[in-house]
Amino acid sequence: MEGKGDTGVTGTGVGYLPEPSDGGAVYDGKGGYEYEPDEAVLKSLQCFSDKNLYSSCEESYRLTESGQIHVPPEYTDEYCNGPCIQETHLVLNCVDDIISHYLFYNHATIKDVKETIKTGCSYGPHRGDFNVAKHIERHESSSYQLISNPVILLFGLPSFICALNVMLF
Repeated sequence: MEGKGDTGVTGTGVGYLPEPSDGGAVYDGKGGYEYEPDEAVLKSLQCFSDKNLYSSCEESYRLTESGQIHVPPEYTDEYCNGPCIQETHLVLNCVDDIISHYLFYNHATIKDVKETIKTGCSYGPHRGDFNVAKHIERHESSSYQLISNPVILLFGLPSFICALNVMLF
């Protein structure tokens, strides 16, 4: 069947792609297609509306092309334990199969969205928070704090960890 990888497993990240139209796509010999840039963008956007990928998750809780997930906190258990989380990962894998460094309109990467889902479904302080932009901000600010610490910059992270161990013991 055209549009599937060698495994034939739809949407698992191992080859399912929406079928190419008559122009722009060339079979790459590895079970997938190589697309022209315009065709790749169009195909990646089709992943969001592909009924083979999103079939059971209520539309209002689906990942959007803009990189947003609108899951209210009271729906967290159903989202994280039901078809929505699985189908969202199918869509992310589909997009990643077409454009490996895909950026959503909100500048989130596929990894950012996956981390947001993982955090939103975790039992930590951010459970139920599926705001991708806020997740990116939290991640960037904690990375900046680690990098901007003058002690770490001056001596390097391994030296800092050794010094911290000496001070604590």
